[in-house]
Amino acid sequence: MATSLDLTGKVAAVIGAASGIGQAIAIGLAEQGAVVECADVDTVGLEQTVAEILAAGGTAKASTVDVRSSAEVDDLFARVVTDRGGLDIAVGTPGINIRKPLVDYTDEEYTAVTDVNLRGSFHVLRGAGRIMAARGGGSIIVISSISSRAVEPGQVIYAGTKAALAQMVRVLAAELGPAGVRVNAIAPGPVETALTLPIRSSAGWANAYSEKVALGRWAKPAEIAGPALFLASDAATYVNGEVLYVDGGWIDLDARFADEKVVTAE
Repeated sequence: MATSLDLTGKVAAVIGAASGIGQAIAIGLAEQGAVVECADVDTVGLEQTVAEILAAGGTAKASTVDVRSSAEVDDLFARVVTDRGGLDIAVGTPGINIRKPLVDYTDEEYTAVTDVNLRGSFHVLRGAGRIMAARGGGSIIVISSISSRAVEPGQVIYAGTKAALAQMVRVLAAELGPAGVRVNAIAPGPVETALTLPIRSSAGWANAYSEKVALGRWAKPAEIAGPALFLASDAATYVNGEVLYVDGGWIDLDARFADEKVVTAE
């Protein structure tokens, strides 16, 4: 099992590699020996990610890609195959959130969230799926959220995209499984990223989220990278169509009973 996490010789493309979870996954893949194509719209963040990988002795290159453009995503994957000889791992992490009640949402805000979270993930799933199915194998990983199951007012559009993405992963896994392609999602709990900065900037909100987690704290992006490395590796060759909750115990914890002192007897 020690060698099954080794990704030496594998070719990976990570869209969303400029910051947060995507950056942590790109660095983690490189640490395990993968050749990593780092893609994002944030060129400054991309260069920082690639520089960190190269400084640690890894292999990486930066590509500017807007996940909302199917042509740019398809071109990225095709270029990776041409330059590197294949595509073994594809990761899509971009996501945005506009927190407000559904009745207050504008058409423009709805489009902004769904274009990145849902349409962008569709581009990753379809583009990588086509290539990997033709080549007879590969691992695709996208980012869902605990919001795909948890109910929180103000999250209706974001939660809807993440729930839809979870189901897309399950169905696509069934479609591509016969071709040897695995498709999975990670559903993080609260993670310290730029996306969650508005929440973390409020002590009350930040503490409320921490208290809902069994571990009592927010996750670091690197703690989401570990499960992604597992899903990308040979340690997960029979894991397919799964939504892996990496939430510190959020979903299955009912905090209302945390302080109850109950004595039972038969």
